[in-house]
Amino acid sequence: MGTLLSSLLAPFARRFIAGTTLAEALAVASRLKTQGFATTVDHLGENVTSASEAQRATDQYIIILKALKERNLDRNVSVKLSQIGLMIDPDLCAANLDRIVSAAAEMNGFVRVDMEGSNVTQAIVDQVIRAKKARITPVGVALQAMLKRTPEDALTLIEHGAGIRLCKGAYKEPRDIAYREMTEVRREFASLAKRLLTSGVYHGIATHDKALIEELEAFAKAQKINPDRFEFQMLLGIRRKLASSIAASGWRMRIYIPFGRAWLPYMLRRIRERKENAWFVVKHLFVR
Repeated sequence: MGTLLSSLLAPFARRFIAGTTLAEALAVASRLKTQGFATTVDHLGENVTSASEAQRATDQYIIILKALKERNLDRNVSVKLSQIGLMIDPDLCAANLDRIVSAAAEMNGFVRVDMEGSNVTQAIVDQVIRAKKARITPVGVALQAMLKRTPEDALTLIEHGAGIRLCKGAYKEPRDIAYREMTEVRREFASLAKRLLTSGVYHGIATHDKALIEELEAFAKAQKINPDRFEFQMLLGIRRKLASSIAASGWRMRIYIPFGRAWLPYMLRRIRERKENAWFVVKHLFVR
């Protein structure tokens, strides 16, 4: 079933995944740089089950950072902690995260820890706070507006000087801990984003929602928040014209570049979170 699903989704994935190799990801990052975008690179993978797999993933991220530096590209990477040992041993994960963050610090780079399911939210927040040894330590984390705990997490992370990537959320969570209605999620996102923009810490506002973006642009202008104090972020292949128009208007825009062979879980989340993504799949499968 997994093989069949992968083959069915492969045409869809080519728009949203840079490719399966680092060379392909670097080529996309280089192209986006010429178009005026900042970038972050994600080597797809999660929930590894052995220390050796976690070690290989950690080594790969250090290779990615070095390759980005060699090509004068943004030394900015996104990593899932379950890919570097969180589900095996918290101490193993901490040591691997330290290695990646230390490499980023040496290269004037940055490490964004991706958020995962609610079963590991606290563990991820704890790991990032532990890794944030000083305010200048180049590590931050993604938070999901849909989770009811996120305002408290945001406050805690801001107190530690950790930059946040705020997103709506792509994991299916129970109603007792998460907002499920889009009107609720959008309300929480707008409220949290405004809190981040006035926090004095550099954050990323990750959304493809044009109405939300326009609301936050207006808020930033009204509060006299300069464009260099935060950035908007989007995923590769989604709302490309909107991303270009935002960058052309003088706001910072970072594009998230995923690559690797373990792309299927990522694609399934993209389909789940946006109805138009599902339609895109159907159209390309049956319309020639």
